[in-house]
Amino acid sequence: MSIGLLADHFGLATHVLRHWESMGLLTPARDAAGRRRYGPADLTRVALILSAKDAGLSLENIAVLTPATDPAKRRDVLRKEAEALRSRIAAAQASLELLEGALDCDHEDFTQCPNFERMLAERVEGARSQGDGGHGQADMAVVSGSKHPALHPPSTH
Repeated sequence: MSIGLLADHFGLATHVLRHWESMGLLTPARDAAGRRRYGPADLTRVALILSAKDAGLSLENIAVLTPATDPAKRRDVLRKEAEALRSRIAAAQASLELLEGALDCDHEDFTQCPNFERMLAERVEGARSQGDGGHGQADMAVVSGSKHPALHPPSTH
């Protein structure tokens, strides 16, 4: 398969594949004229690279995942990346819960909701005292039958 066909298969520009090759992420065979030729293993490798990028890994860390790398180093990189991904997921989940709570709040302006204001104040204080970058857990309450940050209809304030 040519570089153009491989790039089209994954919706990539050919220069991306050339860059990955320059970093050692891809090692395509060459034909008699020196043109790159990609086989089934290269398709699998591109799928792996794209999946790892989707998970937030840098190209440098993806390069460590090759079989030539020491298995202990690979596992160390994977452990660190898994922890970073868990943190991003937790932050995204907290953000989603805040948005869903705001959507469920009956206040005309949810930013005026005392519980919303309290949650923001706790985040400011938590960031100052815990040094966690403001990613502490919000208080949770059941609103409209699902789990959301503690925003409530005006009648409960």
